[in-house]
Amino acid sequence: MYLSQTTDPDPVPDAPTVPAPIKVDVWSDIACPWCYIGKRKFETALDDTGIAVEIEYHAYELAPDLPEEFEGSEQDYLEIRGYSADEVQPLLARLAGAAKAVGLDFDYDILRHTNMVKGHQLIRWAHSKGRQLDMVERLLAAHFEEGRHVGRDEELADLAAEIGLDRVEALAALAENRYLRDVRAEERRAKELGIRGVPYYVFDNTYGVSGAQDPSVFADILRQLSGRKEVS
Repeated sequence: MYLSQTTDPDPVPDAPTVPAPIKVDVWSDIACPWCYIGKRKFETALDDTGIAVEIEYHAYELAPDLPEEFEGSEQDYLEIRGYSADEVQPLLARLAGAAKAVGLDFDYDILRHTNMVKGHQLIRWAHSKGRQLDMVERLLAAHFEEGRHVGRDEELADLAAEIGLDRVEALAALAENRYLRDVRAEERRAKELGIRGVPYYVFDNTYGVSGAQDPSVFADILRQLSGRKEVS
């Protein structure tokens, strides 16, 4: 009697270890043109590298003293912020050109300045719904390209609804200032980190990068950090 010989199956190789996404904390203001421009440059770096990241936005107000209803033009606003009358138009032309280079269409003729604390609260609320990045993008576009009033509760709730979030819930959160404490905590954290301007990027709680850097700068940092994760 012959017994068939059985053999062990080929061992299954271990699945490759996938490095954890790189955490990127971004301090930003809705009113900051370089924050929007920097966002596009950072997104280009992500597309170029294909490296996985986890992005979280944090509040930073450039003009916390501004009223909700600011009566004045962009010229008026910038003169209040310390620019001379002769400096304003060249500055706006430079900003519009930098925006155009990354596919954005800033319209300073219709832009409406306002206090941004409610907008930052909306961003925190959207974060609780898993939609923070969509909300940041919608607010920036509304402010710089569409002339929307991003300081009023009703208008902000409309913007939340436009990305598929519950308008009534958004409006209630804003009316109650439900996320004001979170916004203030983020601003305090910015001071603790020595952040004096935005955009400001913190990679894996290790590297801090200020400004709307060239995509290659962001890409180099991402590759370095990704390489370290793969080695470890």
